[in-house]
Amino acid sequence: MKKYNLTLMTLVAALVLAGCSTTKPPEQVEMKLPTQYRELAADSTELDGHWKPAQPADGSDRGTWWAIFGDAKLNGLITQATQSSPTLVMAMARVKDARATAGLADADRAFQLGAGFGPTRQGNASSTSTQWQAQLTASYEVDLFGRLSDNSRAAQLDVQAQEAAYRSVLLALQADVAQQYFSIRSLDSELDVLQQTIVLRQEALRLVEHRYKEGDISELDVAQAKTELASAQAEQEGVERNRSLHDHALAILLGKAPAQFSLSTSPITAVTINIPAGLPSDLLERRPDIAQAQRQLAAASARIGVAKAAFFPSLVLTASGGVESDALHNLFKWSSRSWLLGPLVGSILNLPILDGGRNKANLARADANYENMVANYRQQVLVGFQDVEDNLSSLRTLDNQIRYQEQAVNAAELATRLANARYRNGSTSYIEVIDAQRSSLATQRAKSQTVGLRALTSVGLIRALGGGWSDDGKDVAAVALK
Repeated sequence: MKKYNLTLMTLVAALVLAGCSTTKPPEQVEMKLPTQYRELAADSTELDGHWKPAQPADGSDRGTWWAIFGDAKLNGLITQATQSSPTLVMAMARVKDARATAGLADADRAFQLGAGFGPTRQGNASSTSTQWQAQLTASYEVDLFGRLSDNSRAAQLDVQAQEAAYRSVLLALQADVAQQYFSIRSLDSELDVLQQTIVLRQEALRLVEHRYKEGDISELDVAQAKTELASAQAEQEGVERNRSLHDHALAILLGKAPAQFSLSTSPITAVTINIPAGLPSDLLERRPDIAQAQRQLAAASARIGVAKAAFFPSLVLTASGGVESDALHNLFKWSSRSWLLGPLVGSILNLPILDGGRNKANLARADANYENMVANYRQQVLVGFQDVEDNLSSLRTLDNQIRYQEQAVNAAELATRLANARYRNGSTSYIEVIDAQRSSLATQRAKSQTVGLRALTSVGLIRALGGGWSDDGKDVAAVALK
């Protein structure tokens, strides 16, 4: 009978081992990626030689990339945000939590040792007795099929993913501060234009009122001059409101209440970023969001190994030793020693046979999660390329737009001067002056907005590249910018 039971168990084990495999899917996936950026292809034939298989470099030092803008105020704001932002503190807390979880996974692989002391009282209808015990217990699970090692690796990859997420939050925080800052500076330029326009329209109103008193013009011109002045003042209030909202948003990024922060007024300075002839091959290797997706993919692969190992036997070695006696004063005598090898309850080798489909469901869940992580990784890579292409395209068109707007501003200013001169000479109506002033104001504001958008896009490109780039290994501040 014993021989029959042994044969049956061996057969079951053989069937389980034959039906399962601990082979895991790959931790990296191949993608067909372009050999160059479309936006740079027309300007450079040197890009093909710069590409190579990706090697994650999200942990590399990005330096103070914001220093390339040469703005001491911006430098100080980003430093404040890095030190005080609650968002960054939350991201670091998630990293610490992942590290602690990884520590728990590693603890399962370690040798376990414990100690115990206490009495046990037992009895029956005729007598009772007390047994005193002092024991050391030890246990160790042998990692037969890699379940513990795979679980530990998955936890370590989760830590790396959270560290990449922290760097992603840090980069986003720095970029958001820079973009909010440039948005405010762009609005300051608009305010500067509007304030100059208001001064000019106040002077024009005084001139029109004087000519009206002299009887040279009708009251219609006075009403039109007042309308234009009030319109400019209303537009100024609208820009002031928009600036306050951006100022409040910047304060929150710095970890301050809006009442505790206010950015002084200063018009924006044009920012021009010079893109290298060929962007280096590691442009997306530095993106922390892509690195996070890759680590999540690898962790999902390791967890498939954990799920598959659950189909196989587990081996736990246990032992205990100590002293026991029915009298406390005899407890620590050599004659009271005792020991036990093997589990007190249960068995050393455990083999799942019928589990109601639990292990099968866990494996299906792990497979589905892996498929999700593969798709997520591919999506993040594609989004990364899109971000770079979008910003490169925007920079190219914005440069052309600013050049045309400068021509429009110059032409509008000339038209305004000519219209004012013709009006003073009585050669035209005040409507022509109003039209010229409106065109001049519109072109100047449009240029200020585009210059601001150019600065925002420059920050966006640096962010899309994972914090800048360099052809010679130096940080992004070494790249030619002005």
